[in-house]
Amino acid sequence: MPKIQSAKKALRQNRRRNAQNLGRDKIMKDAIRAFKKLILAKKEPEAREQLKKVYKVLDKMAKVDFIKKGKASRLKSRLAKKLG
Repeated sequence: MPKIQSAKKALRQNRRRNAQNLGRDKIMKDAIRAFKKLILAKKEPEAREQLKKVYKVLDKMAKVDFIKKGKASRLKSRLAKKLG
C-alpha cells in the first residue's frame, strides 16, 4: 500500500478508471456481439437497428477517448460491410 498522499490518490484514481474502462469495454463488445449474432441469424431489419446502436456506442467511446476516432471509424466501416 502506498504511504505518500499523492500515491494514495493515484491508486484511487487508477482503480476508478479501471472500473470505468472495464464497463465501457463490456458495453462496446456486447453491442458488437449482438449485431454479429443478428447477422449470422440473417435478421437484416433487426441488424440494421442494432447497427445504429453500435454506431452510437462507438461514437460515444471515441468521444470519451476510450478508443481513438480512427478505430471507431474502422469498426463502423467493417460492421457496415458485413451487413451488405
